[in-house]
Amino acid sequence: MFRNARTRLICASVILSVGVAAIILGFVYLTVNSIIEAETRSVVEAELAGLSDDYQRLGVLGLAAAIERRVENSDQRDIIYLLADRRGMAIAGNLAAWPPTIEPGGGWVELELIRTDTEKPVPVSAASLHLQGSERLLVGRDASAQKLFDNALIQSAVWALLGALGLSIATGWLLTRLIFSRISDISRTADTIVSNDLTRRVPIRGTGDELDQLSLTLNEMLDRISDLIDNLKMTTTSLSHDLRSPLTRLRSQLETLTEGSGDIEERERMMLRALEEVDRLLEIFNNLTEIARAEARLSRDDFDDVDLVSLVNDCVDLYAPVAAEQGIELTATGSAPPVAGHRHLLMQALSNLLENALRFAPEASSIVVSLRDYGEYIELTVSDEGCGLPDDFLGEALRPFTTANRSRTDGGTGLGLALVLAVARLHNGDVKLSNTNPGLRATVNLRTE
Repeated sequence: MFRNARTRLICASVILSVGVAAIILGFVYLTVNSIIEAETRSVVEAELAGLSDDYQRLGVLGLAAAIERRVENSDQRDIIYLLADRRGMAIAGNLAAWPPTIEPGGGWVELELIRTDTEKPVPVSAASLHLQGSERLLVGRDASAQKLFDNALIQSAVWALLGALGLSIATGWLLTRLIFSRISDISRTADTIVSNDLTRRVPIRGTGDELDQLSLTLNEMLDRISDLIDNLKMTTTSLSHDLRSPLTRLRSQLETLTEGSGDIEERERMMLRALEEVDRLLEIFNNLTEIARAEARLSRDDFDDVDLVSLVNDCVDLYAPVAAEQGIELTATGSAPPVAGHRHLLMQALSNLLENALRFAPEASSIVVSLRDYGEYIELTVSDEGCGLPDDFLGEALRPFTTANRSRTDGGTGLGLALVLAVARLHNGDVKLSNTNPGLRATVNLRTE
């Protein structure tokens, strides 16, 4: 039973609650007792001091008369006075004789006496003096009321501890029921996912507490895992398709070359086509490698401060001649502070966006690369005036091996935008595609924190 986490938590709650209650009640008990005892001592010591003054001024007879007056006029039956001679015989007071266990002048003592009116033993707290004429003076108070108070306080403490015990058990049970019901939701969801149902998500109760935040985080993680698995499936399927065709063509061309048929010019053209197929395969593998490194966050080890303005200008200068040949105006605007990032991958991502824009932008149009600083993140945007993308394809375009031209006759591998997304996620950002009619805007958000 004690291997059960719920039982251990309830026991911990009980021990903590009862322990705290016991400490508080013990402190109250000791404090109240010390106050009562201090008050008793102050009364007795004050009486002793007053009677000692009477003895100094009036002698034994005057002291005896003062004690008798105190006994006769006192409304408190718990005050004890005794003036005795050197043999302990009573001279005045309400005690029959000097208690044999008390040494005169021995300080504060606790003793038990028989009360004459009830014939019952009572506890007494007293102090004594040894007077100059060998007489003995004893003043005390009946401590029965204090004992009754102690008993009542102890009983109250016991009931309070029992109440704290019951309340802590109920509270612990309710809390563990609340917590473990949420944990059970997570466990059931995990069991379902283990059974290959990746569509299940942890229920969100809308309380906004830490458990809801944990559920949201787990659901985001599951969404990410589901996306990765979907991408892996798509990549595997697309990779087998994209590699089969160029490899088949490459094999056919190599077989033709080995047969030695055809003139020299034809053989050279076939060799060039074979090299193009090899370059295409290398491009696919290089892009896949970069995407895998970015998705696995292995490239974060190479992070450094990157001047985005310089990076954008370098990239624009690199593609400006190509844009000029197509009659396209390529410009850069805006500014942003340096960010921690991977310069090579950021440059590759921007290059992919510019290549896509240049591929689809018409002549006499413009492409604008802009930077905007929003504090928590920096927005990098590439806008063209091309044909854009179908609205229902905007989200799918970021997946690997996905192109608007399903036949892949435009020479694209379908990995450019996937690499841009992987690089953005490596920098804790995201990518958004939107049609501007005419044209397409690709927005990359890079978080600065």
